[in-house]
Amino acid sequence: MDVELHGFSLWNISGRTTGAQPDGLDTGDFILGEGRFRLDLSAWAEEVEAAARVKADLLHDAVVGESALELREAYIDYTNGDYDFRLGRQIATWGVGDLLFINDVFPKDWESFFGGRPLEYLKLPVDAARISYFAAGINADLLIAPFFEPDNLPTGRRFIFDEPFREVPSRVDQRPRSTYENTELALRLHGKLSGFDVAAYAYRGFWRSPAMRPDNFETPAEVTAYYPRLSVYGLSAQGNALDGILSFETGYYDSREDRDGSDPVVQNSQMRFLLGYQRQIAPELNLGLQYYGELMQDHSSYLASLPQGFPQQSRYRDTIALRLERYSSHQALKQTLFAFFSPADHDYLAQPQVSYKFADNLTGTLGASIFGGKRPTFFGQFGRNDNVFLSVRFDF
Repeated sequence: MDVELHGFSLWNISGRTTGAQPDGLDTGDFILGEGRFRLDLSAWAEEVEAAARVKADLLHDAVVGESALELREAYIDYTNGDYDFRLGRQIATWGVGDLLFINDVFPKDWESFFGGRPLEYLKLPVDAARISYFAAGINADLLIAPFFEPDNLPTGRRFIFDEPFREVPSRVDQRPRSTYENTELALRLHGKLSGFDVAAYAYRGFWRSPAMRPDNFETPAEVTAYYPRLSVYGLSAQGNALDGILSFETGYYDSREDRDGSDPVVQNSQMRFLLGYQRQIAPELNLGLQYYGELMQDHSSYLASLPQGFPQQSRYRDTIALRLERYSSHQALKQTLFAFFSPADHDYLAQPQVSYKFADNLTGTLGASIFGGKRPTFFGQFGRNDNVFLSVRFDF
């Protein structure tokens, strides 16, 4: 058996530049103040075509005064002919979007992304079994996840924004029970077609963001946060075209608990699509552009059922995303700009970053998250949380 051990230590700090501070909390100007120590252990035995991997972070966050052991991955792989099997805690990534997700229905950590943690922490692990089949014409992946994991959304513990039902005295968090019936299933069929990587997707599970149901819309005393049932069916394609890489993705979100759009607290069914293009526009300078759209189904039913005083969602919401990446100093210096802008909501998020590799195992990154737009739009609601973040990573 062969064994490999490596890891890194990471120091990450981010602070607001707006002067605003959360009400009633002692976090002050800072959003993150983390030290992390990662161990990545891999073992494999070629004679039985099996492998195992464990990734774990030991961390301390000085902002909230907490320490934790975070298990990022812990799984066993086994290969038998045309089949691969993976069992355990794992990161799943599907689809062709760059920070815009349609058929990647797996959990995300938006608090990490907005607060300035490294990009790998955007994806949350799932405890699941994955079965992969490889054939000459088509490949298949089936993911079976019996334990639901929601998105980690920003909260008033670190961020300042208008939380819905914040003043309601009682809140109940209700996740799907771990039963056979509630087991999430995700299927991907993928292969090559006319030089393009193409895939078809199907998912049966739950929305990752909770629906907030009050006991009374006018004078609520208790609100229940729960996760309605959801199915997703989609397609994607990506390949070389127009002197660059062209991407397309689409998906239909079947909101199984609100198919007629008459429940104002459950998201309506949606049609989503994404067009992307990336290419090198100059030596060591890359450009990526994406256009993303969401079309709400049964919008008139949604408006008819919306309680008085609640903010209205538009029938169509779109987002334009831009990525610029430039390398210099023999690839040691990397300058990146990623920006979202929504023409429908008139809000935006820009994240400029500069990374420098001081040595093969020492990297520093300086960046910022800049929000804009009127409240209560998605990015505009975080406008008081503009922040600058700094990370230093030492690999071993």
